[in-house]
Amino acid sequence: MKLTHGITLIELLICLSILAMLVAIALPNYGPFLAKQRTNNEVRQLQRLLLSARNQAVHNEQYITICPLDSNNICTSEWQNELYVFFDSNKNKQLDEVQGEFVIKQKNAIPSIDSLKYAKGRTALVYAPTGRLAIWGGNGTFKYCPKQYKSMAKGLIVSITGKTYLTSDIDNDGKEENRYFAHVKCS
Repeated sequence: MKLTHGITLIELLICLSILAMLVAIALPNYGPFLAKQRTNNEVRQLQRLLLSARNQAVHNEQYITICPLDSNNICTSEWQNELYVFFDSNKNKQLDEVQGEFVIKQKNAIPSIDSLKYAKGRTALVYAPTGRLAIWGGNGTFKYCPKQYKSMAKGLIVSITGKTYLTSDIDNDGKEENRYFAHVKCS
């Protein structure tokens, strides 16, 4: 008697149909899962960048600026682009290499399908040697909005003291809120 090892065509078809059903169930949930993971990752990276900048300001007793720079090394409001942390001794929101200012850290641009905004029209965050924000009215909220999943928006609040706070889903409605129960909304 000869034993054969393998599967029959019927067994293969049954396995493939079970696999197809599992994929059909899981696939619709995959997009929102990836958007949530991407959003959390980007906001946490941003929070670490701000903490690092604040620590540099205190440690070096210097003004430190965080912003997206244009081709002339001037801060812009295009927060979805690469972000730079640099010494800014004259607080002019411009990287002046001639003045001895230089980049300390850099964060890559966010995925082009998403958006990142910081408080209407603000072009920079400047930390003072005390760790507080150096420019009056510099505090605000970063809003990260994943494309096609605006309800998954996440915020990072920057207080005048220089500390950062993540938004969270306080009332369990599936949307993030700040500490005053206001939803993070994408425009």
